Amino acid sequence: MPMQEDNYKDQSQEEIFSKRIRAGKRTYFFDVKATRNVDYYITITESKRSRFDDGSFVKTKIHLYKEDFNKFADALNETIGHVKSNLLPEYNFDEYQRDDNQGNED
Repeated sequence: MPMQEDNYKDQSQEEIFSKRIRAGKRTYFFDVKATRNVDYYITITESKRSRFDDGSFVKTKIHLYKEDFNKFADALNETIGHVKSNLLPEYNFDEYQRDDNQGNED
């Protein structure tokens, strides 16, 4: 029964919250979704134009489940901190900072 399968797909991935970040030639999407059992997870998607001139996009997606939120956030913050403090301490990371209304729209 394809109809039930389609309904299951819709219910199993209800989008709760979405944040888009434009970053040059890439766009990142942070989406909170809910399963039909009211369990939440995050998808992080990088979207960029295909190297072919066909107008298509290449998307890379990570699914992040609630039991990994803290470990993921800690590792990401530690990695960013290492780059900023140890590898590029003189670099001005605010150089590319934009107002939230310019490119970081929902």
